[in-house]
Amino acid sequence: MSFFKKFFTKEKKEDLDQGLEKTKTTFLGKIGRAVAGKDTVDEEVLDELENILISSDVGLDSTVKIIERIEARVARDKYLNTSELNAILREEIVHLLAENNSEDLESYTLPSDNEPCVILVVGVNGVGKTTTIGKLAHQYQLQGKKVVLGAADTFRAAAVDQLGIWAERVGCDFYSKGMNTDPAAVAYETVDYAKKNGCDVAIIDTAGRLHTKFNLMKELTKIKRSVTKAEVTAPHEVLLVLDATTGQNAIEQAKAFTEATDVSALALTKLDGTAKGGVAIGITDTFRVPIKYIGVGEGIEQLQIFNKAAFVDSLFGDQMS
Repeated sequence: MSFFKKFFTKEKKEDLDQGLEKTKTTFLGKIGRAVAGKDTVDEEVLDELENILISSDVGLDSTVKIIERIEARVARDKYLNTSELNAILREEIVHLLAENNSEDLESYTLPSDNEPCVILVVGVNGVGKTTTIGKLAHQYQLQGKKVVLGAADTFRAAAVDQLGIWAERVGCDFYSKGMNTDPAAVAYETVDYAKKNGCDVAIIDTAGRLHTKFNLMKELTKIKRSVTKAEVTAPHEVLLVLDATTGQNAIEQAKAFTEATDVSALALTKLDGTAKGGVAIGITDTFRVPIKYIGVGEGIEQLQIFNKAAFVDSLFGDQMS
C-alpha cells in the first residue's frame, strides 16, 4: 500500500477535498473555459492558463516556471491535446513542490530527537497561530508526548488567555508570566520548565504584531537567542503560520518573517475558506521552505500534514482509489 493510501484515511481525504473545494471549483472552471472549443494547447491557451495561475495566487515567478515547462513539452511533443492539460499541469505542480523541500511525512513527527524539542511559532495576528499550536499539541499528546505551551506573545492579553484555553482543552502543560512581560524571558523559562518537568516538546507562541520589520527582527532574534541559552541546540523548528485567505499578502508576510528569522517550516491555515489555495505553490517555490501543515477546517483533527500528491489530487478533483 502506498503512503498516500495508507496515511490518508477516507475521512482525511474528504476533509482535504472539502477544504480545497473553493479553489478547485474556481481553478478548474477557469481552465475548462480556457480550452472550450479547442483541440490543442496553443499560445492562446497558455496565455489564458498563465492568467488563471496568477489569479489563483500561485504567484508570477512560479507561474512563469510552470508555463515554461508546459511550453517545453508542447515544443517537444509538437501536438498536445487540451484533454491532457489537467494531467500535465498536475504533474508540473507536483514536481515544483518536490523541488522545494516539500517532504511527505508519515506522522506528526517531532523535528528533532532532542528532549525537550523546542518549536517556535511565528506569524501575524489573526492567521490562526494559537489554534494551530493547540491542534499541533493535541497531535503530540495523542502520541503520548508530554507537551508544554509557552505564552511568549505577551503584548495581547487575549493571546495569553487563548493559549491557556487550548492547553486546558488538549490537557497539556502551560507556562505563562502574563501580559506585558519580557517575551524572551518567557521563552527561556518555558524551555527551562520543559527540561525540569520531563516534557518531550515545548511549543512557544510569539508576538504576532510588531510595528516595523526592524522591531520584528529584533524581538525574534532576542527570543531565539534566549531559547538557545536555555537549550544549546534549540530552537529545533521555527514554524511560520500563514493564512491562505490572504493570498499574495501571505507571500509578503512570509518574506518579512523569513528575513527576520530562520523559518524552517510553514503551516498554511484556512484553506477551506478561500479560492486562493494556489498560494501554497507560490510560497514554497519563492522561499524554499516546506509546507508542513495545512488547516482544512475548524475541528481539532483538521490540521493535516501536508502531502503534495494528496494536495494536488484534491486540487484537480481526483479521488483516492
